Amino acid sequence: MERRILILAPTGQDAPLAAQVLALAMIQGHVCQSAAELAAQLELGAAGVLAADEALPAGAFAVLGEYIARQPAWSDLPIILLTARGGSDSPRVRQAVAGLGNLTLLERPVNTLTLVASAHALLRARTRQYQAREAERRKDEFLASLGHELRNPLAPIKTSVALLGQLYPDVAAVQRIKDVIDRQVTHLTRLVDDLLDVARITSGKIALRRERVLFGAVLDHVKELCLQNAANKHIRIDFALPPHDVALHADAARVVQILANIVSNAIKFTPVDGRIAVRAWLDAGQLSISVKDNGVGLKAEAIPRIFSMFEQSQTVSGQMASGLGIGLSLARKFAEMHGGSVQASSEGPGKGSEFVIRLPVAAAETAAPAAPPDAAPAAAQPTRVLVVDDNRDAADSLQALFQMAGYDVATAYDGQAALAAVQAGMPQLIVMDLGMPGMDGYETARRIRQLPRAGRIMMIALTGWGQGDARSRTLEAGFDFHLIKPVDFADIVALAGAAPQPPAP
Repeated sequence: MERRILILAPTGQDAPLAAQVLALAMIQGHVCQSAAELAAQLELGAAGVLAADEALPAGAFAVLGEYIARQPAWSDLPIILLTARGGSDSPRVRQAVAGLGNLTLLERPVNTLTLVASAHALLRARTRQYQAREAERRKDEFLASLGHELRNPLAPIKTSVALLGQLYPDVAAVQRIKDVIDRQVTHLTRLVDDLLDVARITSGKIALRRERVLFGAVLDHVKELCLQNAANKHIRIDFALPPHDVALHADAARVVQILANIVSNAIKFTPVDGRIAVRAWLDAGQLSISVKDNGVGLKAEAIPRIFSMFEQSQTVSGQMASGLGIGLSLARKFAEMHGGSVQASSEGPGKGSEFVIRLPVAAAETAAPAAPPDAAPAAAQPTRVLVVDDNRDAADSLQALFQMAGYDVATAYDGQAALAAVQAGMPQLIVMDLGMPGMDGYETARRIRQLPRAGRIMMIALTGWGQGDARSRTLEAGFDFHLIKPVDFADIVALAGAAPQPPAP
């Protein structure tokens, strides 16, 4: 399908003649009888389109324009347009040149060799686009695999740091070391998450999880992520907020990411003892948030580039900035997915920068915010836990945390051992890795669910894979929850509190 040229010439013999010429040159062609058929065939795949200019006002221009407007980034559909003798300057041809992009004009009558040469050029150009698509796909697969592989060692590091804090709660030096490692693991985790977001956005696999979100809660999270870095450079951040909290209908994690990326960028490009001002206000149904610094500023020609993926700029010291160069690009893309925007401005180098985020607010609410619920009594801990992971460091460190929290915990390092452990003593909770060699976590979970009385076991998938298809596969395999490495032990304990309890003796 992707190697064929679609032909639309509704009058005369141009279509069958063109198809015959292409066939003699071993080029696959498909004659469309109408613009509607052209639209349908484009959805099935095509290397390009050969159309007569008289087809444009009969619906072809609208079909091609709509297809071009929504084609993926790798695609630039080649079009050969057959014009009447002396008609290459007609209004409809000028409209086609302006609106259809990758267009080649051939004036009729067309020399056979010229048509064949143009068709071969079209196919070569489309082949290069297909190669770019394949490279993009492989890059996305690599980033996803890289994220998984990086998350695997992060998990035991994070767990071991938590163990340090519990083993030596009163030793200040240990706590300082623990805090350093914890901050760096958190930073590395954010870098991994950003890489995966790039892959998901470019492949169209990211979706927003909208809910009612209070801007105050978003800002609290942003402060947790950014204020320590600002303090390290003695940068003062001033906040000016609306008198009442503002509700958004948004994906809370992505809004935090938008604002945190931009505030982190301001901190990076602001000198020691600098100032950053964060202001927020309501304007025509939108929440506007300004992040203004007195840092290195921007040249006018650099402003359009800073939102490009992997774009790097120079810091205060003149060195290239650390990081991946994707934070601002992700911030703008996530804002646009919410129906908002991110704009940058600067008076020039050395004069600071201002970024303005605009997000639509939620519909007006009539009910007052609900009061926080009374603290519920802590749920009884499940007495038996099974940790399953082929990474022994990850399994053993998590086992140690469970033991320190009072659980009766066992470990298994592969799927077969997990099955044997469940048959030997039915646990109330299983925390299992997915990417094990041999019998992976999906198959192990399915087999466990088939065992007698195993339906009541709570199973948590603990994995480096965070894509939507991985989450759906875990549910289909019988897991109750899907957590992404590295995970806070407190999050596992919170879920464990809802695990079924053993019957009283």
